[in-house]
Amino acid sequence: MLAPERVFMPDEHAAEVLKLVDGERSVRAIVDDLVARFDAPRATIEVDVLEMLQDLTDRGVVRT
Repeated sequence: MLAPERVFMPDEHAAEVLKLVDGERSVRAIVDDLVARFDAPRATIEVDVLEMLQDLTDRGVVRT
């Protein structure tokens, strides 16, 4: 992922989240999709997604 004067190299899990960020889906829908595909508790996935999206928002990579 490229941002002005920055490069982000998402790991495998972050890449799966970013594939779902399309400006249409809600965070809840993204979490629902990931819960259906991965063997992890919903609460864990939700916290990870929220933290990642907040970090990217703070860096100006994504907008809410």
